[in-house]
Amino acid sequence: MSAWLIYALLSAVAAAAVAILGKIGLQHLDANMATAIRSVVMAIFLVGVVIVQGKLQLIQSFIADKKAILVIVLSGIAGALSWLFYFMAIKVGKVSQVAPIDKLSVVFAVVFAAILFGEKISLWGGVGVAMIAIGAILVALN
Repeated sequence: MSAWLIYALLSAVAAAAVAILGKIGLQHLDANMATAIRSVVMAIFLVGVVIVQGKLQLIQSFIADKKAILVIVLSGIAGALSWLFYFMAIKVGKVSQVAPIDKLSVVFAVVFAAILFGEKISLWGGVGVAMIAIGAILVALN
Protein backbone atom coordinates (compact mmCIF):
# COMPACT_ATOMS: atom_id res chain seq x y z
CA MET A 1 0.00 0.00 0.00
CA SER A 2 1.33 3.44 -0.92
CA ALA A 3 2.37 5.86 1.81
CA TRP A 4 0.02 8.57 0.47
CA LEU A 5 -2.94 6.20 0.78
CA ILE A 6 -2.06 5.22 4.35
CA TYR A 7 -1.72 8.89 5.33
CA ALA A 8 -4.97 9.77 3.55
CA LEU A 9 -6.87 7.00 5.35
CA LEU A 10 -5.39 8.05 8.70
CA SER A 11 -6.43 11.62 7.89
CA ALA A 12 -9.99 10.47 7.17
CA VAL A 13 -10.20 8.54 10.46
CA ALA A 14 -8.80 11.52 12.39
CA ALA A 15 -11.25 13.87 10.65
CA ALA A 16 -14.12 11.59 11.64
CA ALA A 17 -12.89 11.73 15.23
CA VAL A 18 -12.83 15.54 15.04
CA ALA A 19 -16.50 15.55 14.04
CA ILE A 20 -17.60 13.18 16.79
CA LEU A 21 -15.43 14.66 19.56
CA GLY A 22 -16.27 18.19 18.41
CA LYS A 23 -20.01 17.51 18.57
CA ILE A 24 -19.67 16.08 22.09
CA GLY A 25 -17.45 18.96 23.25
CA LEU A 26 -19.67 21.66 21.77
CA GLN A 27 -22.78 20.73 23.75
CA HIS A 28 -22.31 23.55 26.25
CA LEU A 29 -19.64 25.71 24.60
CA ASP A 30 -19.45 28.50 22.06
CA ALA A 31 -18.32 27.11 18.69
CA ASN A 32 -15.80 29.90 18.04
CA MET A 33 -14.20 29.62 21.48
CA ALA A 34 -14.00 25.84 21.11
CA THR A 35 -12.34 26.26 17.71
CA ALA A 36 -9.82 28.72 19.14
CA ILE A 37 -8.92 26.37 22.00
CA ARG A 38 -8.65 23.46 19.56
CA SER A 39 -6.31 25.55 17.40
CA VAL A 40 -4.02 26.34 20.33
CA VAL A 41 -3.88 22.64 21.23
CA MET A 42 -3.11 21.80 17.59
CA ALA A 43 -0.34 24.40 17.42
CA ILE A 44 1.33 23.15 20.60
CA PHE A 45 1.02 19.54 19.44
CA LEU A 46 2.44 20.28 15.98
CA VAL A 47 5.36 22.32 17.32
CA GLY A 48 6.10 19.34 19.54
CA VAL A 49 6.07 17.04 16.50
CA VAL A 50 8.51 19.35 14.67
CA ILE A 51 10.81 19.42 17.71
CA VAL A 52 10.72 15.63 18.16
CA GLN A 53 11.51 15.19 14.46
CA GLY A 54 14.48 17.54 14.84
CA LYS A 55 13.19 19.90 12.14
CA LEU A 56 13.04 23.14 14.11
CA GLN A 57 16.10 24.48 12.27
CA LEU A 58 14.08 24.43 9.01
CA ILE A 59 12.32 27.60 10.19
CA GLN A 60 15.19 29.63 8.66
CA SER A 61 14.46 28.43 5.12
CA PHE A 62 10.77 29.12 5.66
CA ILE A 63 11.37 32.67 6.90
CA ALA A 64 13.61 33.38 3.90
CA ASP A 65 10.83 32.52 1.42
CA LYS A 66 8.36 35.45 1.49
CA LYS A 67 6.03 33.85 -1.06
CA ALA A 68 5.85 30.66 1.01
CA ILE A 69 5.04 32.68 4.12
CA LEU A 70 2.21 34.50 2.34
CA VAL A 71 0.73 31.31 0.90
CA ILE A 72 0.99 29.43 4.20
CA VAL A 73 -0.59 32.38 6.07
CA LEU A 74 -3.45 32.43 3.57
CA SER A 75 -3.78 28.66 3.90
CA GLY A 76 -3.92 29.05 7.68
CA ILE A 77 -6.66 31.66 7.39
CA ALA A 78 -8.62 29.40 5.01
CA GLY A 79 -8.17 26.50 7.44
CA ALA A 80 -9.29 28.62 10.37
CA LEU A 81 -12.39 29.75 8.49
CA SER A 82 -13.10 26.15 7.50
CA TRP A 83 -12.96 25.00 11.11
CA LEU A 84 -14.93 27.97 12.42
CA PHE A 85 -17.73 27.24 9.96
CA TYR A 86 -17.47 23.47 10.54
CA PHE A 87 -17.76 23.78 14.31
CA MET A 88 -20.62 26.26 13.96
CA ALA A 89 -22.37 23.80 11.65
CA ILE A 90 -21.96 20.75 13.91
CA LYS A 91 -22.99 22.81 16.93
CA VAL A 92 -26.43 23.43 15.41
CA GLY A 93 -26.71 20.56 12.93
CA LYS A 94 -26.33 16.81 12.77
CA VAL A 95 -22.83 15.44 12.20
CA SER A 96 -24.38 12.96 9.76
CA GLN A 97 -25.50 15.90 7.62
CA VAL A 98 -22.68 18.38 8.16
CA ALA A 99 -19.77 15.96 7.56
CA PRO A 100 -20.88 14.89 4.07
CA ILE A 101 -21.45 18.49 2.96
CA ASP A 102 -18.01 19.37 4.35
CA LYS A 103 -16.56 16.64 2.15
CA LEU A 104 -17.72 18.57 -0.89
CA SER A 105 -14.31 20.16 -0.33
CA VAL A 106 -13.03 17.21 -2.38
CA VAL A 107 -15.13 18.35 -5.33
CA PHE A 108 -14.03 21.96 -4.93
CA ALA A 109 -10.36 20.94 -4.59
CA VAL A 110 -10.46 18.91 -7.81
CA VAL A 111 -12.16 21.75 -9.71
CA PHE A 112 -9.74 24.35 -8.30
CA ALA A 113 -6.74 22.12 -9.13
CA ALA A 114 -7.98 21.82 -12.72
CA ILE A 115 -8.47 25.59 -13.02
CA LEU A 116 -5.38 26.80 -11.15
CA PHE A 117 -2.83 24.07 -11.88
CA GLY A 118 -4.14 22.69 -15.16
CA GLU A 119 -4.54 19.24 -13.61
CA LYS A 120 -6.42 16.95 -15.96
CA ILE A 121 -9.54 15.16 -14.82
CA SER A 122 -10.10 11.88 -16.63
CA LEU A 123 -13.57 10.70 -17.58
CA TRP A 124 -13.58 8.27 -14.66
CA GLY A 125 -12.19 10.94 -12.37
CA GLY A 126 -15.00 13.27 -13.41
CA VAL A 127 -17.54 10.51 -12.81
CA GLY A 128 -16.01 9.93 -9.37
CA VAL A 129 -16.13 13.63 -8.48
CA ALA A 130 -19.77 13.78 -9.60
CA MET A 131 -20.54 10.70 -7.50
CA ILE A 132 -18.90 12.31 -4.46
CA ALA A 133 -21.05 15.40 -4.94
CA ILE A 134 -24.24 13.41 -5.44
CA GLY A 135 -23.38 11.05 -2.55
CA ALA A 136 -22.64 13.91 -0.16
CA ILE A 137 -25.93 15.56 -0.98
CA LEU A 138 -27.90 12.30 -0.69
CA VAL A 139 -26.34 11.46 2.67
CA ALA A 140 -26.93 14.98 3.98
CA LEU A 141 -30.57 14.92 2.94
CA ASN A 142 -31.10 11.70 4.93
